[in-house]
Amino acid sequence: MNLIDFLTTPSFVAGFVLTVSLFAYIFWPERNPFVQADKTRVDYLNERKDAIYENLRDLNFEFQAGKYPEADYNQQRAALEDEAARTIAEMALLTARGMKSTRTRA
Repeated sequence: MNLIDFLTTPSFVAGFVLTVSLFAYIFWPERNPFVQADKTRVDYLNERKDAIYENLRDLNFEFQAGKYPEADYNQQRAALEDEAARTIAEMALLTARGMKSTRTRA
């Protein structure tokens, strides 16, 4: 089989078309890549709350694994819980004032 016959086989043509299509789909530039979604303060606070909860989960896991003494654990946990409470209170205040989140939950 010579090169011309190989390049015209249906499996090669289908593979080539699939490869080009995937590259075009993955790397096709957006119309304006410099535009970012506008975030409200509620969006920022919601992301911060999620990060605090994740930090609390990590802290609990590491304490259970024996990486933290109890005094340090209690101090860090209290600080994270206070920050979470302040964040949730500010979110509630802004929501009560009518500010809405532009973020959609997946």
